[in-house]
Amino acid sequence: MSIATDHLYIVRDSSVLSGEPIIVGTRTPVRAIVELWQMGVSPEEIPVHLPHLRLAQVFDALSYFSDHTAEIMGHIVRNKIPEDRVYSPKPRT
Repeated sequence: MSIATDHLYIVRDSSVLSGEPIIVGTRTPVRAIVELWQMGVSPEEIPVHLPHLRLAQVFDALSYFSDHTAEIMGHIVRNKIPEDRVYSPKPRT
């Protein structure tokens, strides 16, 4: 069951990502949008990477992040893949 937040396009659903804030109608967490933005992807370009999203949803996710920074940063930290678990191809010699 989705629970509305104070942002039009952001909801919580206990059956999706343990209730982490997501874009309404998707399983896309706010943190995914924030992480792309923090990597330097402009808000206008994020729908190119996540084509199921509209620009208004992206901006609302960034607005939610602005209002709930500590919460979203906590989700980012908890979901970070340790460096030793990230695949890195060995250079060919």
